[in-house]
Amino acid sequence: MLTEIFTWRGNEVRWSRRGSGPAVVFCHGTPWSSALWEPIADALSAEFTVHLWDMPGYGTSTMADGQDVSLGTQGELLAALLAEWDLEAPHVVAHDYGGVVALRAHLLHGARYRSLALVDAVALAPWGTEFLRLVRDNVDVFTRIPAAIHEGLVRQYVRGAGARPLAPAEEEMLVRPWLSDAGQAALYRQMAQADERFTDEVEPRYPEIDLPVTVVWGGADPWLPVEQGRRLAALIPGAQLHVVEGVGHLIQLEAPATLTAILQRWLLAGR
Repeated sequence: MLTEIFTWRGNEVRWSRRGSGPAVVFCHGTPWSSALWEPIADALSAEFTVHLWDMPGYGTSTMADGQDVSLGTQGELLAALLAEWDLEAPHVVAHDYGGVVALRAHLLHGARYRSLALVDAVALAPWGTEFLRLVRDNVDVFTRIPAAIHEGLVRQYVRGAGARPLAPAEEEMLVRPWLSDAGQAALYRQMAQADERFTDEVEPRYPEIDLPVTVVWGGADPWLPVEQGRRLAALIPGAQLHVVEGVGHLIQLEAPATLTAILQRWLLAGR
């Protein structure tokens, strides 16, 4: 549970911290929240101080009409959040949208990291599902569809991310934040603001990254093909690449033990 609040530009950013040892910050993507990282963060909290947070427009953080939830704004927020937490150089673990958020915070806003793990990360164009593009082009229609139809769309969308069926409890955890009136509007708001310029602006700077980076990718990711992971690792000097075969975009749920082991080895090596 995210019990703390950081107020930033009118948004309540919900966050939590637990454990002891070097700091690790987890960044989620879309249409997810920090809940996707919760079990893995909990497993690592015996050796690290883990930080979880929900981006504005997601999970338990502020969802509001007219809200700027763009990837550019989220990158600025992450840098401000690290300063609020007084973390000089934490380890950062980032999934999906969280990848470009972490990269922008580092490359454009001066956030310093001890190491960076990019997990099935949005970092290189092209990205975005066909459904996301359809919503972006017709956002006014989607915000007005009946709740029952919206729920069916969200469930199908979430199910399409993995390489295996989700357990009912997993699906509920991922879908629940988007089923209220505020959640429905928030989901389509962030899709409407999705723009590849936010990755295009930082991609030329990936060869400048001078810190330990590991790239972890599901070999059967249907949203971000594994070739993107290979390209990303090749662009960042010294980056390691771990491909988890047979796993889709939701590696935290599809192969939690494998991902936890990879991250634990990576983080312990960089203590």
